[in-house]
Amino acid sequence: MIQTRRLYYEDSYRKEFTARVMDCREGKRGWLILLDQTAFYPEGGGQPADHGLLFVTYPDACGEQEGKKKEDAALQLGIEVTDVHEKDGEILHRTQEPIPAGSLVIGQIDWERRFDLMQQHSGEHMVSGLIHSRFGYNNVGFHLGSDVVTIDFDGLLTAEDVKEIEANVNALIWENTPVEIFYPSPEELSVLDYRSKKELTQDVRIVRFPGADTCACCGTHVAGTGAVGMAKLLSVTGFREGVRIEMICGRRVLTYLNQINEQNHRISVRLSAKIDRTAEAVDRLAEENFQQKGRILTLEEEAFAAKAREQAGKGNVLLLERGLASDSVRKLCDTVMQTCGGRCAVFSENPDGSFKYAIGQKDADLRTLVKEMNQALSGRGGGKPFFVQGSVKASLAEIQTFWNQAAGDGTK
Repeated sequence: MIQTRRLYYEDSYRKEFTARVMDCREGKRGWLILLDQTAFYPEGGGQPADHGLLFVTYPDACGEQEGKKKEDAALQLGIEVTDVHEKDGEILHRTQEPIPAGSLVIGQIDWERRFDLMQQHSGEHMVSGLIHSRFGYNNVGFHLGSDVVTIDFDGLLTAEDVKEIEANVNALIWENTPVEIFYPSPEELSVLDYRSKKELTQDVRIVRFPGADTCACCGTHVAGTGAVGMAKLLSVTGFREGVRIEMICGRRVLTYLNQINEQNHRISVRLSAKIDRTAEAVDRLAEENFQQKGRILTLEEEAFAAKAREQAGKGNVLLLERGLASDSVRKLCDTVMQTCGGRCAVFSENPDGSFKYAIGQKDADLRTLVKEMNQALSGRGGGKPFFVQGSVKASLAEIQTFWNQAAGDGTK
């Protein structure tokens, strides 16, 4: 087993390092590179692995000038590290190209990604610690995604509880106290009050955020709470026996605020409202829309009643309408079938060229007829024996032809 020096524990802010390739193995999805030391964090403890580049150098090349050319070419290209994981105590760097054992490399961490993960992970610790101390709940699930962080707790929290935690965690962030990372002795660990999902013994790495959390953790973290920047708790929803919180920290909060601000600006322009009055404008628009819908429904009901009077006593009726919603198709069919004295079939075209339909007849069984229609017109639908709804993928002419044939067969 090749032991690799873990530079990410010595300095989580280290962005670049040099190392020697100790082994290069072919894996299922590329090559697995083992180094004598690395600043690449391997996936673990809920934190995703680092990404970055490995630049191969050629210090032993024949001829100083030739070696310099090779080194410059290698440093321009770089080999991408797409994943890092630990297996049986070895840290494996996945690449799509092999790097011969013995090579010297310069490793560069994707620092923007690493620092984002450090902000999210540190913020999650502070939130989980405060909830544990305030409510006694345990963090029973944690996912550090590319967009949001989700944390699952084994107890219930209200929106007001979450607002309180958010205010407290940000107050501690802005105090900018140093984050403490230490390895207590077994005796110290036995009396230490810390969070952990399992019983731990020796060589336990403890991360402490003063005033917020003390927890066993193998991840990388910011040096001081101020580097978290800000924590925003986006939502709290019921999950299993407790709740799930979605949150973001640091740069993600700025990105989120910019997105919200852009959306709000567009709404304010569309509604001719001041940017801090958009909610009031939307409420006013919703009320106007509600009133207009009421007037439209009243007019629609009057139009359907007039149509029913027009079709009274005509027997079987086929109505081809424009622009009706499914619910309106149903209402028109139900209204006309009460007066026509036969079967009423209503069709209205959809934007994609298909037709929605409703067919009804008092005290009748339409199942056989509708089955034949659906087969002939590529339709689907269902309902009660005397009233069915659905849609057909057919032209207006094909619909009219089917009902004319049905009339000729004596079914109309």
